[in-house]
Amino acid sequence: MNKNIIIIGGGASALMLASLLPKNAATIIESNPKVGAKILVSGGGKCNITNTKMGTRYFLGDEKFIEPSLKSFNEKGLIRWLERQNLHPVLRKETQYFCQDSSKELLDIFLKESKKQTFCLNEKVLTISKREDIFYVKTNKKTHTAHAVVVASGGLSFPKLGASSIGYDIAKSFGHSIVKVAPALVGFTVQKEQFFFKGLSGVSTQVQIHIGDDLCEGALLFAHKGLSGPAVLDASLYWEKGKIEIDFLPNFLWSSIKGSKKQISSLLPMPKRVTKAFLIQLCLEDKSYNQLSQKELESLQSLSHYTFAPAGTFGYSKAEVTKGGVDTSQVDSCTMMSQKEEGLYFIGEVLDVTGRLGGYNFQWAFSSAYCCSKNLKNRGKSED
Repeated sequence: MNKNIIIIGGGASALMLASLLPKNAATIIESNPKVGAKILVSGGGKCNITNTKMGTRYFLGDEKFIEPSLKSFNEKGLIRWLERQNLHPVLRKETQYFCQDSSKELLDIFLKESKKQTFCLNEKVLTISKREDIFYVKTNKKTHTAHAVVVASGGLSFPKLGASSIGYDIAKSFGHSIVKVAPALVGFTVQKEQFFFKGLSGVSTQVQIHIGDDLCEGALLFAHKGLSGPAVLDASLYWEKGKIEIDFLPNFLWSSIKGSKKQISSLLPMPKRVTKAFLIQLCLEDKSYNQLSQKELESLQSLSHYTFAPAGTFGYSKAEVTKGGVDTSQVDSCTMMSQKEEGLYFIGEVLDVTGRLGGYNFQWAFSSAYCCSKNLKNRGKSED
């Protein structure tokens, strides 16, 4: 295979693709001075690589598009590949695979496996055009040519790490539609009625969050800006605007405390600071549970279905990923190649596929890169 592939981006999907392709097959163009910046900061520096619970239901996007990639290179296939590179992910939080010590272990593997390719760092892609069968990739330094271009530039999250709209711009220039993008896996800001949440900053509690037909459960963290924590970050994936419903007492049976003489703040299974803050907001006295009137009881039980509308999110600077992106109905689900332009591919976060917390977005990056690599290698053989 000749060096006739250009990969735009130096993140997870780009590095996996560069690792899977034959020697001297590709040129990677990255705007940062180093590749893999987002890998290093992910998962608190431990890098949540994948999850034992894998499937299309953990993703926001067209399941029929997502499924072929996950089947071709699933979490087991990924773990086997990593183990062959002498990285043995460890299972934490029951279902989540992390690097043993730090994200650098994963990045080091990619650096080792992809060094057979050419890297152009500190180089920003400006435009791409195509004449006959050749792509012309213009950067701030030169114009590269290739028979195939893979857009692996990610989304808009973490602008300080070099995130930009270039992937979407390229897609639009070749006639692709972009599904509205927004910050995802990010905290919620709150409106005036919920400003009391800020006084609970640093406190966490277990919740279930309902957004339409979607359910997110886990820890909710009260933050200075509003709400964060795993359950909230997952919920942000599905939230557009309008109200959400939070069950602050998941799996709690009100019948289990019927007639209790204990004070309310001692009975409810959440931090006392949280209970007392809600009692103030509900204009309820912290008294014996059996002294509550029917109206007061109904007010207290609203904690099982507390409904409010977030003001917004913490934005792209705090978002782990970007939801929305290149419309997958215009991309081949088995090869990741554009259905509008032969030889143009899209992989990873730039596509309208976004996973929940727990390693799903890395798995998507690697699975889509794997499918793309298979097609590129087959094209290379036919050209040879």
